[in-house]
Amino acid sequence: MGKNLKVGIAGLGTVGAATARILIEKSGHLLARSGCNFELTSVCARDRSKDRGIDLSEFNWHDDPVALAASPDIDIFVELIGGEDGPALDAINAALDNGKHVVTANKALVATHGEMLAKKAESKNLAIGYESAVAGGIPVINAIRDSLAGNKVSRIFGILNGTCNYILTRMEKDRLSFADALTEAQSLGYAEADPTFDVAGNDTAHKLAILTSLAFGTKINLDAVYIEGIENITPEDIASAARLGYAIKLLGVALETDSGIEQRVHPTLVLRSALIAQVSGVTNAVAIDGDEVGEVLLVGAGAGGDATASAVIGDLIGIGFGQVRPVFGRPGSSMNPHVQARLRAHEGGYFIRLNVHDHPGAFAAIAARMAEQDISLEHIVQHHEDHDADSGRQSVTIITHETMEEHVRVALSAIREDGHIDNEPQMIRIER
Repeated sequence: MGKNLKVGIAGLGTVGAATARILIEKSGHLLARSGCNFELTSVCARDRSKDRGIDLSEFNWHDDPVALAASPDIDIFVELIGGEDGPALDAINAALDNGKHVVTANKALVATHGEMLAKKAESKNLAIGYESAVAGGIPVINAIRDSLAGNKVSRIFGILNGTCNYILTRMEKDRLSFADALTEAQSLGYAEADPTFDVAGNDTAHKLAILTSLAFGTKINLDAVYIEGIENITPEDIASAARLGYAIKLLGVALETDSGIEQRVHPTLVLRSALIAQVSGVTNAVAIDGDEVGEVLLVGAGAGGDATASAVIGDLIGIGFGQVRPVFGRPGSSMNPHVQARLRAHEGGYFIRLNVHDHPGAFAAIAARMAEQDISLEHIVQHHEDHDADSGRQSVTIITHETMEEHVRVALSAIREDGHIDNEPQMIRIER
């Protein structure tokens, strides 16, 4: 028969309903795979009458997730409420205090309170599974924590937000404006009515902070993530990048440098020949550079009820196997302090697009300002098709060789002061 594990789910939205459906419809499959009978006994949601596509009438209903978490009727508490504080945090604390294992898809909560919760769980020999909190159905958490544990990770980067990737894909393929691509994403349910958390890069930052802790053994430091969103990306940027063999993606990037751990979220140019440049639509991708294995690229559904529920079920099966391990790959008490890399110390190539006044000496003056900062130029391209005869402006794209970001910013500030350009220059990092 195998052992019986009773499960309670708080939050019956898209992911919660999909998780419940899998537990009900695939009970025999899960028993065969794990040797455990995962019995859904209790649920919690604000609206009991909502049609979720499955019959939940036979289960114990709770109005309070904290009461469900503390209930003697469950062994594992699944938190799918959302929010970094409030009921979600109170319920997880209640579950741990009452000896329950926890599974959560709550990236904001893990990024904010993960260290505290990890120490509490480990002190009680309890598991916290959070595979579903990052990149939906892609098994990146377990890949870093378990499968790649023998590697020293030097860099981790990826497309961690499907909304932004969809918008950039539509802007590239059909030259839609950001606003039009966002409206389309909202109409298809890929973007929220208020999309700020996604398009401003905050969602990616939460996920990156979690991956950074796993990859480098450091305490989570969400405040140390440098964040830029995609709101200022234009079809002209995407077209200019494409002419030079690049695609633009919103990436989360974390790497170990001589001055500390660098964490950044921003639009990025990647070579169109790179595998990650081919990842389109709402799909996510995570690349991990390990000293033994080289680069590993994981690609798959980064959101959606079924894909995220798949990751929740994976965590449940791990608990069924008795896999109680340090939450972040090492005991919470031995996680290293997070030493933040120097601000603007990023070294790499840059894409710069300028609207230049079309008069003698302008291009020479711009090149001279770059040279003053020891910036070597790989390409400088005048886009004649973007020439504005009425205003006398010319669109110019510059690709630099590797240099320091602070040097680029100093040069651009001087170019602005010289009066050779209109508007703010567009500067996008290149990841190779």
